[in-house]
Amino acid sequence: MSPKKKIIKKINVKNIKSIVSNNINLDKLKVNPINAIDTAKSKITNFYNNLKKQREKDKKRLEKKRILDEKKELQQQKKEAERERLDKIKQEKKQILAQKKLIIDNERQVRRNEEKRRKIENKRIKIEQQKLKDEEAKRIREDAAKLKEEEFRLKMLERQRVREEKIKAKEDAIKAKEIQAQKIREEKEKIRIEKNRLKEIERNKRLDEEQKIREAARKLKYEEEKLRETENRLRQLEIERQQEIERQLLKEQAQQKEKEEELR
Repeated sequence: MSPKKKIIKKINVKNIKSIVSNNINLDKLKVNPINAIDTAKSKITNFYNNLKKQREKDKKRLEKKRILDEKKELQQQKKEAERERLDKIKQEKKQILAQKKLIIDNERQVRRNEEKRRKIENKRIKIEQQKLKDEEAKRIREDAAKLKEEEFRLKMLERQRVREEKIKAKEDAIKAKEIQAQKIREEKEKIRIEKNRLKEIERNKRLDEEQKIREAARKLKYEEEKLRETENRLRQLEIERQQEIERQLLKEQAQQKEKEEELR
């Protein structure tokens, strides 16, 4: 038996003795013993009923407090998850903006490089043409066929250069598109992985909540069984106490009759 139960038993026996000593005068026996037993039984019953009601009130109060604490904790977890989700979305937006800015800067740099390349090429052509003109001025009487061949070669070189520049521009555009498409695919894959991760977190959270509910139900069932056992034990103690009181009263009545017979 636990210390609490021993204390309750001692308190109950003390209360019973106080009830018996206050309400029954064993010397005079002016009150009907049956009425005294009923009175004592009523007081004991009221005492245990009040004790039981107080325990029920304490149990309900603790249960309400536990439910409120669980609700507060759940709300706090939801707020924390929402805050993390918003922070992650902000971070992803910042990364996307930074990537877009980098792409734009790269494209601007490509255009600047291309412009410089064209200017340099134009200067080179002008210089080369000037050299050709100088040579032509010096060789004005030289073979006209060679001059035509040289001009034809320069035209072919120019066409080749323009063709190569167009091909290079197309290749650069294709590479840029491929890089952009690859980045888009990577972003979509990241979003898909993040969605799956969030779903997994939500599923685990739901499983944890179900586990907590089942554990709470088991605890309540266990407490109900303990209360039922305690109630049965109290009922048995009350029966034994009543039997003890009856035996004590019968014994005292027999002693009183013996004294009266001796006085006669």
